[in-house]
Amino acid sequence: MNTPLVALQKPKDISLSQIEAELSSIWLSQNIGNGKTTAIATRAATFSMVVYEPEEFQQLLGTLGFYAGSIDGIHGTATRDAIKEAQKQYDLPITGRVDPDTLTKLREEFAKLPASKQTISNLDARGFSISETIAAQNPCRIITLCPTLGEDTGVTAQVSAYCPIQKKHEEGLVCCEYITLRGTKAALERVGNIVSSLMIPDLPKFVWWKATPNPEQELFKQLSSCSNCVIVDSSYFSDPESELLKMQDLIEEETYIADLNWHRLSPWQELTASAFDPPERRTSLVEIDNITLDYEKGNAAQALMFLGWFASRLEWKPLSFVDQGGDYELKHIRFMGPNDKEILAELAAIPTADYGEIPGDLVGLRLTSGNPNANCCTILCSETTGCMRMEAGGSAQSCRTEQVIAATDQKAESLMAQQLQRWGRDVLYEESLGLTAQILKLQ
Repeated sequence: MNTPLVALQKPKDISLSQIEAELSSIWLSQNIGNGKTTAIATRAATFSMVVYEPEEFQQLLGTLGFYAGSIDGIHGTATRDAIKEAQKQYDLPITGRVDPDTLTKLREEFAKLPASKQTISNLDARGFSISETIAAQNPCRIITLCPTLGEDTGVTAQVSAYCPIQKKHEEGLVCCEYITLRGTKAALERVGNIVSSLMIPDLPKFVWWKATPNPEQELFKQLSSCSNCVIVDSSYFSDPESELLKMQDLIEEETYIADLNWHRLSPWQELTASAFDPPERRTSLVEIDNITLDYEKGNAAQALMFLGWFASRLEWKPLSFVDQGGDYELKHIRFMGPNDKEILAELAAIPTADYGEIPGDLVGLRLTSGNPNANCCTILCSETTGCMRMEAGGSAQSCRTEQVIAATDQKAESLMAQQLQRWGRDVLYEESLGLTAQILKLQ
């Protein structure tokens, strides 16, 4: 279908009536021969979703001359190569990932540019990349907010429809409506009321916040207050420890949160649970007094959430949190078990030669006991790293060692499609995050 662009000169922003008028023109066919018009497709009927898609670093890389691809939010080879080139240019550790230091440096270099150079010519492809994974099974309305850099020239709207499914035994299409709003952060803040009004009444409403969430940001507050579920991905939090605490605060305020990174832990949780399914091992769970978690250096969210899950299941109460730092950024947490046994947990950030696509993926887990007769020693390792470090930990016990097979597709878009099928409250996640928050507050 056509994708009409509605653009207004500054300082005037797009209006709700203009967007609705464009949608109406899309959904009506031309004259069908009897002087009447008719709807040619089924409009949004399952849910509305607002996607906040900043992709600031791609814009910064493009403006500074490191990246020539589209602004699309896809962290592929071209994007990683551009990040490495920038890190090399600015004498930063070359990882191919935008860590806080890299992002700060990019922002500083951008700020040095004259206003006339703070523009980007890269194609802005945000707002359409999720059609295949999310819209393919649902007639829905997706409103994408695309913050832009540079001068505030108001907000523009691109309105379109995507129709992937032909109804069986019927004429017409099952389609999704796409509304893509572009403008500076300040400009998008101004149209927050319009964005809320575009969410269809009486249908489930989601907000996918593809950035570090800021509960103090007016736009975030407004959108989260009118949605059934706010969806985040903690693998891209710039400061996971403080951001996980913010997520806990939102849950306590009865905002329903779903973290896509939590779902990436499922294979580790399932294999850990199955390791203690045999009755003779189940009774040895209380003997565990040491847990070691290794994760890819760069983001501790998965390790912290897994520890929160495991400790909450065994009713461990956190006593202390010591951030020892060093090359492995060691974190030591002490717990008290229900049998008054003290437990020590260690989290270690492992440098890897080839970083995976998801920052902070778990790479190893070891559960042991000071009791040499306990039947609880368990080692789990990812497919890519092997178990060398875990097995070198030393133990007189006979350890059960297994390899964790990651889910076939851990990308955010695929996990989002699954999340939309099970968007009810996740009590297990909330309990686990609650204990993780208790740990973090001990710092």
